[in-house]
Parts: sequence; structure tokens; C-alpha cells
Amino acid sequence: MIRYETDSRLVTPGKIFVAIKGFNVDGHDYIEQAIKNGAVKIIAQKEIVASVPVEVVEDTQEFLREAIVNEYSLIVNEMTFIGLTGTNGKTTTCYLAYQLLKQLKQEVAYIGTIGFMYHDKHFLIENTTPDILTLYRYLMEAKNAGIKYIVMEVSSHALFYNRVAGIHYKIGGFTNLTQDHLDFHKTMEEYLKSKLMFCNIADKFIVNVDDEYSKYFIENSKEVETIGFNNGDYHVLNYEINPAETRLEFEYKDRIYNVKTNLTSKFNVYNYLTALAMLHNLGFELNHILEVTKDIYAPMGRCETFRIGESFAIVDYAHTPDSVLKVIQAYRDVTKGRILTIVGCGGDRDPKKRPIMGNIASVYSDYVIYTSDNPRTENPNKIMDDILAGVEKDNYEVILDRREAIKKGLDLLEKNDCLLILGKGHEDYQIIGREKIHLSDQEEINNYLIDKNYQ
Repeated sequence: MIRYETDSRLVTPGKIFVAIKGFNVDGHDYIEQAIKNGAVKIIAQKEIVASVPVEVVEDTQEFLREAIVNEYSLIVNEMTFIGLTGTNGKTTTCYLAYQLLKQLKQEVAYIGTIGFMYHDKHFLIENTTPDILTLYRYLMEAKNAGIKYIVMEVSSHALFYNRVAGIHYKIGGFTNLTQDHLDFHKTMEEYLKSKLMFCNIADKFIVNVDDEYSKYFIENSKEVETIGFNNGDYHVLNYEINPAETRLEFEYKDRIYNVKTNLTSKFNVYNYLTALAMLHNLGFELNHILEVTKDIYAPMGRCETFRIGESFAIVDYAHTPDSVLKVIQAYRDVTKGRILTIVGCGGDRDPKKRPIMGNIASVYSDYVIYTSDNPRTENPNKIMDDILAGVEKDNYEVILDRREAIKKGLDLLEKNDCLLILGKGHEDYQIIGREKIHLSDQEEINNYLIDKNYQ
């Protein structure tokens, strides 16, 4: 049990309340409420009068980080940590590694974009990598439940803000680096710099050698093994993809291996091979990993496939220029008919990628419906203007209402077509203003199937 708390509503008797001054809320305004709920001590950044002891520190955020690391890092590091960073593929790769470990009869937990999972428990979380207090709370819960392995996504924000302080990774991994989060990092150089911080806290790295930024991770890591199509310790020799599965042949140390996965697309070959390599470097036999591969699947909202009569609809989280391009190209390779794409861009996020994504969708799809994707506090029409600034073809229409856009896209499907519904993936909401409004791409597809009496 973590004895610190930063949310006065969650304080229980015996807790120490740490008053954090955030962007929108100042914890110092809720000290009295924390005391009413049972706080026995207050950590603050200014002198206050209270009915319990008060310790004034220069930076309560830094105090909390140091206190948690000092008191709990030795305990949580009794577990084995596997971490992955990169722009795209983190969720799928980590979820594949999590499933493989479960199939190998290991006690394992996953922490990342789609939640905190172990045994039969699944909790949703706000960030890819939670704040340090939440993260350690999850880790202590996992430790007390007998978990031996933690598989987690490590975001650039988490590394920049040191949310993973005190955690030692037995194996780290790098998927790729493409344009994203430049509203925060400002430049690709700064984005890369944050990612490279991960190399300092991992014993060994599995690196996608086909990515142009791989050389930086190879140079900065203590020990490395690589995966790739063009080269790599785990070297892809051949692969065959259809809409339901992928057959893969790869070489490791002069021995050739073959495996069939329940995954589609070339980028999922990277994801699977990275997961395999991370587990292999933990000491699991390659043949054992291959044997249980038949029982693992992509996570919800990652190339999630729905049959619509004699065509398909795919829900995927792709929301960066690179990931949108890769998804469209992947399904172009396995689709006999047209590629129809529904895509938008989030509000209050990097506006530079909007025209790029708009152009990619138009150039590589047969037809595009541009729609909303979490406009947040921005005007959806302004976001759409940014997207359309990069579009040079006339093979599109705009339907800002995402629900209506999905219905229209499904109506347009003809035999052997594929409709790609991109951007939301597992998310079951739209953020409009500061409010989350329920909307699930999967539910909209299922409702359509019921309405049209598809069997």
C-alpha cells in the first residue's frame, strides 16, 4: 500500500497528503478536505496552518518522486520489467508479449494505452505511462498479487517527466520513431532525446534496425539485439499475409524458424518479432514461444477486423502520418477491391501533422471521408481546414459527425472492398470541449450490422 496521496478525495486515514500545484488544480486548496478524510501529515510548498503536522518543501512533485522511489523501488524491482518505447507499435507489441508470457504460464501484468491488466483484472488508465504515484500503486498491487513480470509501454512524456524513476528494465525495446507529439517536444531532435533516456535504465535493448533512428538506440544501449527485414539478429526471410493471418519465416543464429500468427500487415511482423525477441532474451526458448503463438491476438482497436458481407471494415488506432500510411499500405496489399478510409486529427495537438495525414489518406486510398477525432477545445472546422490544406485530389468528402461518417463509409462498401476506420482504436469516446462523449467505432459497426441484418 502506497502511503502517499495527491488527490484529497482518495485520502484515507493514515495517508500523507502531498499538495501538488498543477496546471489546472492546486492541491493546496484541498488540504482541509484531505485532513477531514484522514490525512495524518501534509507536504506543501508554502507555510500553512493545519491541525496535522506540515512539512514545507521546495518542490512537492520532486519530493513525491524521491519518496516513492526511496520507499518502494526495491520492492517493485523484485519483479522483472520489460519496457517498450517508440512512436507506433508499442501497444500491440507489449500486448503480444503479455499474452505470450501468459501462454507460457508466467505471472505477468501489462501497463499501457489499453489499461492495467493482470490475471482476470482490467483497469482503464488515463495515460500510456501513468504518473509515478499511479504507476507505483499499480506495481505494488501487482507485486502483492504474485506477479513476476511487468510488460509496459514507456512514452516519451513519461521519460521526460521521469515517471518511471526507480524502475530497472531487464529488457527494453524500440519500435520506430516518426512525427508525433511535436506540440510537446517541438522538434524531432527533442522527441528523440526523450526516447533515448530509456537506454540508461535498461540492461539490453531489442531494436528495429530497419528504422532510420535505430542507430541512436544501438549507440546508446548497453547491449543490443536487432530485428528487421533487411538485416538483424532476428532476420525476416519471408512472409505471406492475408486478411486473417500471417505466415512468417525468420533466421536467428543460422537457424531458420517458421510460425503462423493471427495478425495481419507487415508492421505486425515487426511487432510480433520484437515481442518474441524480448522474451527470448529473458531466457525463454524460441520453440516454446513459437508453440504458443497460435493463441495470441492483436489488442482491441489494433487492426480489428469486421466482415461486412463480402467486404471488410478495420478499426485501428493509427493517428500519426506514418501509422496511417502503414495501415493503408498494409491493407492495399491484401485487398482485391477498393480502400476506403475514415480519418481525422485530434484537437489541441500537433497541427503540423494534419495536412500530412490528409494528403496521405487521399493519395493512398481510393476514397476518403474526413471526420472528427477528439476535437477537444478546438473548432472542428479549423482542424478540418488544416487537414484539407494538404489534400490535392478530389476523392473525398467531409462528414464531421463521426457516427454519420462511419455509417456512410459502411454504405459505400462493395464486394472485396476494405473500409479503414482510423484514429480511435480502443477508445469508446469523443472528447468535445473538455467532455468525454460515448462513441465507439466498434459499436457503430455492430449496430450497422444488426440494422442491415448481416449474418
